[in-house]
Amino acid sequence: MCSKTTQNQSSGSGSVSKQSSDWREEAINGGSLRHVDLHHGSNGWASPPGDLFSLRSKNYFTRKQKSPSGDWLLKPAGFDWLRSTSKLDNVLARPDNRVAHALRKAQSLNRSQKAFIFAVNIQVPGREHHSAVFYFATEDPIPPGSLFYRFIHGDDAFRNQRFKIVNRIVKGPWIVKAAVGNYAACLLGKALTCSYHRGSNYLEIDVDIGSSAIANAILRLALGYVTAVNIDMGFLVEAQAEEELPEKLLGAVRVCQMEMSSATFVEASPSPENATGPVAAVSKRGLGLSKWNETKMVHVALRFWCWTDAYAFTCYIVVRWWVDGDESDGNGAMP
Repeated sequence: MCSKTTQNQSSGSGSVSKQSSDWREEAINGGSLRHVDLHHGSNGWASPPGDLFSLRSKNYFTRKQKSPSGDWLLKPAGFDWLRSTSKLDNVLARPDNRVAHALRKAQSLNRSQKAFIFAVNIQVPGREHHSAVFYFATEDPIPPGSLFYRFIHGDDAFRNQRFKIVNRIVKGPWIVKAAVGNYAACLLGKALTCSYHRGSNYLEIDVDIGSSAIANAILRLALGYVTAVNIDMGFLVEAQAEEELPEKLLGAVRVCQMEMSSATFVEASPSPENATGPVAAVSKRGLGLSKWNETKMVHVALRFWCWTDAYAFTCYIVVRWWVDGDESDGNGAMP
């Protein structure tokens, strides 16, 4: 059920801006997890500033320097914590998706006609399938020729070589920070199976945690221990050429001591043909994962679930020892 949006009665450019943001406010405040205070919230989510993330700077390829990202390219537009009897794919194409519904409602009033939604759907396998769906949006057209424009319109291979997550532990037991570390990055398309769903006004990336046997096994140990840690996650398109620098975050989210029981149950995903909006393209990459890529994905999986169980961390330490070295900045999955 979508919450009602307050109508703005003022006039002028301020009114247009407020009306354009109304649908995002509805989406932000309408999920099962609350939008909470960045520093003190729990069982919810918040929007960390981009400066908390160190990304490749303008002179990265000559000096290997990183710098704070600065503002996000996209604005937060909600977070859904969902569960279902089967894996949820292409959630933005579902007629009951509340974020897409909020935008459609705004557009029916001749607002936000150029809005674009970018969503990342982290799919977690189990007896019940869970999805953590992060939504970001812009009201402005994506500049043609920009790295993000090329990512949206690019092919499967390009996206898998570029889609990156950066994450950091904000709050948690000392054993979390000692074993996992405070900061890491991963090219998700190299580590897991990613499916790309392109609609007329959105791009959704479905990231299948179950495609990695190692990450999946450790997650099974971790599922009961998700309430002790706050974690920041940022999403970006990796810069791999001088002219693409500096890197910029597309968007970022802080998950604050999330409880599994807070997930909203939804029916198995309907086919895209039954959705309200057209789906322009769907692409998928199935991986025969190497030991390197599987191990690197463990970093992301464990940071996402942030458990506090000593046995699980022992398993993680063994897996880290299995790979010679912690992070690389070459062609591996942890640049």
